[in-house]
Amino acid sequence: MKTDNKPWFWIPLLNFASGLPYAIIISVSVIMYKNLGISNEDIGVYTSLLYLPWVIKPIWSPLIELIGTKRKWFLSMQLLISIAFLLVGFTIPTNGFFMMSLAIFWVAAFASASNDIATDGFYLLVLPEDKQSFFIGIRSTFYRLSMLAGNGLVVLFAGYLEHKYGDNTKAWSYTMICVGLLMTFITVYNFIFTPKNEINATESKKETTHQNFGTIFISFFKKKQIGLILAFVLIFRLGESQLLKMLSPFLLDSKELGGMGLDTEAVGIIYGTFGVAALTLGGILGGIAISRHGLTKWMFPMFLAMHLPIIGFILLAFFHPTSIYYIYAVVILEQFGYGFGFTAFMMYLIHVAEGEFKTAHYALATGFMALGMMLPGMISGYIQQYLGYQNFFIWVFIATIPGLILSRFLIFPKDFGKKSQEVF
Repeated sequence: MKTDNKPWFWIPLLNFASGLPYAIIISVSVIMYKNLGISNEDIGVYTSLLYLPWVIKPIWSPLIELIGTKRKWFLSMQLLISIAFLLVGFTIPTNGFFMMSLAIFWVAAFASASNDIATDGFYLLVLPEDKQSFFIGIRSTFYRLSMLAGNGLVVLFAGYLEHKYGDNTKAWSYTMICVGLLMTFITVYNFIFTPKNEINATESKKETTHQNFGTIFISFFKKKQIGLILAFVLIFRLGESQLLKMLSPFLLDSKELGGMGLDTEAVGIIYGTFGVAALTLGGILGGIAISRHGLTKWMFPMFLAMHLPIIGFILLAFFHPTSIYYIYAVVILEQFGYGFGFTAFMMYLIHVAEGEFKTAHYALATGFMALGMMLPGMISGYIQQYLGYQNFFIWVFIATIPGLILSRFLIFPKDFGKKSQEVF
């Protein structure tokens, strides 16, 4: 395989381009619709349905495996996403904006899911295996940084515009147009800096001669421990899927409704400053830990680090501290734990995808992961309304336990992820 490979030049923004659309479509849309008057129940149902393209992406992942290059796919999809966000911005001031913007987000979600397939395959093809364990932490970090750029900086910008104009509709319209322009810039950057030669034509033809849809799907379901693997992937994010949907409404709702009573700008500041730093540190340390000692040693401690900070939100819901610094502390712990722990989960999915059809199998694994996010997320608004925020966060914490238990029975090479040589 011949590549012009300088991973520090292309891995960060390539993964940023995967995470930012996901953040806008799945997370920032929650805050946007909340501030535009949509109910928690509708937010939970309709924004969770936007997960569906990530759930069913394995259906068309073989096309990306067999047709064209991964680079052409992700560049095309990133351009389509840019256009979609611009259209959402122009749609928000119109009558019926809710359904119209959801339809456009739906198109962007399909493009984003396709971009993820191509990006993941590109990473697995271009980067040598001994470098993947180190850069999985960098990938995870910049992916999550892009989500915090959405949940933090984009939300902060929208909050600033809300105060400036006194008009939430105008503020979010301008915000989405700016997000579309940002995605356009990132697309151009990736066009310039990503390696041009992921695999030569002879190798490509040889590799795909015997590939077809049936072979790719059947080979995935013949993997060792596949039943346990699918159960783990579906259940592991059961608590997180509900937390992510209702966390922003919790911070934004008034204290009379059980929330923290923050404004949009404050939420953006919390996630866009200390949250960013904590997540970055957690992701980098997670990648370093696995690359030095392997996944076996670190998987369970990293998963604990990812889930235990939920206790902080339980305490916030019960005690409602007046000082915003308590909220900062909880968010810092949650973001560090997420960055640290999610690295182990993504590294395990790379193990699951190992074999002849890495791109398609990774898409299948992440598709099941998305299903595990979509279904609980759809009912999270109803669960929160029924339980109230205090009991809801307790339930979320309990929901993390089955995944932790299943993780103890997973089998993979003891030193999987451990680097064999320097990665710089």
